[in-house]
Amino acid sequence: MAVSAIADIKQPVCPSRLILEHVTSRWGVLVLVALLERSYRFSELRREVGGVSEKMLAQTLQTLERDGFVHRDAKPVIPPRVDYSLTPLGIGAAEQVSELGRWIERQVDAVQAAREAYDEARARS
Repeated sequence: MAVSAIADIKQPVCPSRLILEHVTSRWGVLVLVALLERSYRFSELRREVGGVSEKMLAQTLQTLERDGFVHRDAKPVIPPRVDYSLTPLGIGAAEQVSELGRWIERQVDAVQAAREAYDEARARS
């Protein structure tokens, strides 16, 4: 069923807002960036995305799979093997958030300096 989209993400009923929330959540970004490198099994991905709980990783993967960004490949073997990879749509999203992540990494010193200046100014007032 197609959803009628309002083409302005600033509008409260724009369907792209929920997708944006999924892609730009803390764990969504980190999962997409990790999967941009290669496919991972669940436990490998959990180690790669440090600090994520099993529950949050499972929820994030399920959400990204539902949105069409992640492909879940369950192999019928014993023990079960499930691999996660990006779909073509997921590659596009991952490239975008990866670039934002790299930009943020380059700005850490500037942000730290801004925070210190802000905190000093607030402490004096």
